[in-house]
Amino acid sequence: MKKEQVINEYREYKGSGRKPADYDLYWDKALQELDEQSLDYELERVEIPSKTAEFFNLYFTGVKGARIRCQYIRPKKIEGKVPGMLMFHGYHGDSGDFGDKLSWVTEGFAVLAVDCRGQGGESEDTTTAKGTTLKGLIIRGVEEGPESLYYRSVFLDTAHAARILMSMEEVDEEAVSVQGASQGGALSLVCAALETRVKKVVAQYPFLSDYRKVFELDINSSAYEELAYWFRFRDPMHDREEEFFDTLEYIDLQHLAPRIKAEVKWAIALEDGVCPPATQFAVYNQISSPKEMIFFPEYGHEYLPKLGDRVRGFLLNHE
Repeated sequence: MKKEQVINEYREYKGSGRKPADYDLYWDKALQELDEQSLDYELERVEIPSKTAEFFNLYFTGVKGARIRCQYIRPKKIEGKVPGMLMFHGYHGDSGDFGDKLSWVTEGFAVLAVDCRGQGGESEDTTTAKGTTLKGLIIRGVEEGPESLYYRSVFLDTAHAARILMSMEEVDEEAVSVQGASQGGALSLVCAALETRVKKVVAQYPFLSDYRKVFELDINSSAYEELAYWFRFRDPMHDREEEFFDTLEYIDLQHLAPRIKAEVKWAIALEDGVCPPATQFAVYNQISSPKEMIFFPEYGHEYLPKLGDRVRGFLLNHE
């Protein structure tokens, strides 16, 4: 019953966002900037015992000169080209243990897991911006305008990482998939929107969408709590409310969604109080490529049992 109620409520919902008139130009220019970035990278072997895999730290220089660190794991025995997989982690975290990716490497994938700049991993954040730097990264740079937003750089890092993976001699550039949960789910979708050669996406309760709706829902203890923090300490009388939300529109996933060409599997937890279902439908409903939403009615922003088994065949099928 809950599933049907939610579907009926949000079947036509496409978000409360107001797409800026220059939104597409903004991202087209950003991608032109990315075109000027080198696809060169540095591999540093990491000695971890394994009969099946080789492990590396991979470093590249992203936009604004940031040194981005990734994990790169590939099969020891490679014949011809292998499929590639990109992985993105949750908010404030890192790419985890190398061993977490072994199940995919044993299936023949070359896996690239990206540390988001300035979060829990080793990647650098070179963002310089006015305003608060204390309470979150969505609002980092918002007081200087769209070009200074932290997530502009992170979004471009996702496409840069995809291009590097696709450029590797051992990787089949036509068989690259992306997956992640929460922030990682959002960045997986962003990656597919900005690098449209990506073929498949598995996104679990993605973050970074429909900021006006989140604020309207008054969710101050969720991953979006920094929105309320900004008003409380930087704009307590909401004199700059419209400017604030208008700027965040440039990093709102709902506006990038129409660019996605990949096939998408989307896991949604209907008790999610961190990334509310409404904010996810705002994006999902604007994806025109093949897609499926997988529902977990009694679950929140947590481990979703049996999801991995459900999507495994989808990711393994490279046809």
